[in-house]
Amino acid sequence: MPITIAVSGKGGSGKTSLAAMIIRFLLQRRGKTVLAVDADPNSCLGLTMGTPPHGTIAEIREQARAKSPDNTGVSRVQSFEYGIQQAITEAKGFDLLTMGRPEGPSCYCAANNLLRQFLNKLSSSYDFVVIDNEAGMEHLSRRTTNNVDFLCIVTEPNPLGIATAKRIFDLVKELPISAKKIGIIWNRAESAKDLDGIDTIGCVPFDKTVLDASMQGKTIFDLKEDGPAFSAMQKIFERLLSPASK
Repeated sequence: MPITIAVSGKGGSGKTSLAAMIIRFLLQRRGKTVLAVDADPNSCLGLTMGTPPHGTIAEIREQARAKSPDNTGVSRVQSFEYGIQQAITEAKGFDLLTMGRPEGPSCYCAANNLLRQFLNKLSSSYDFVVIDNEAGMEHLSRRTTNNVDFLCIVTEPNPLGIATAKRIFDLVKELPISAKKIGIIWNRAESAKDLDGIDTIGCVPFDKTVLDASMQGKTIFDLKEDGPAFSAMQKIFERLLSPASK
């Protein structure tokens, strides 16, 4: 079974950049196969990794929901799985799966069940699955695997960031998610801020080069190996994954 790392946080917290750093770390330092799942409707993970998506699962799910049975001999399940395989964007060392927007008012129960089954099977082919979630974590609870090894809540040490972290933590307790470890990554912070009942995974300092890369359309692979943010993320996950990798 793969090790699943889910990253959550509100927009603007740096969540997607940190998720991309985790993927780069796993590829460069661990040499592992990675399935990157962009489960944020904004769908920015692929662009941050320099890998624009071919399509989204939302589009495949919509087609599967609306499709009528035919006489071609191809079942709806086979058609759905083929569509998902076509939506996987292959890159150097990792594959990208982009979820897209949440569903509309129609019923998607059957399509979502097929999706969950297929993603569980697909995930078993990788060493790691890294999921970039929206703050509400709708995709994590309803469409992807519910078994998570590390759930990282990315936030900043200000009143709004603290309130958001607490809301996400409380939401996790209400969802059908099994997370072995839940904690906060304080972004753009030199030191941790203790919150009752929520562990701190680590701190990532402000790094202007991360902002500059985003503004200039560069990718996470353009950051220097010894840059403040990427260096901090490497240390956090070397420590975090050391017991899990044995």
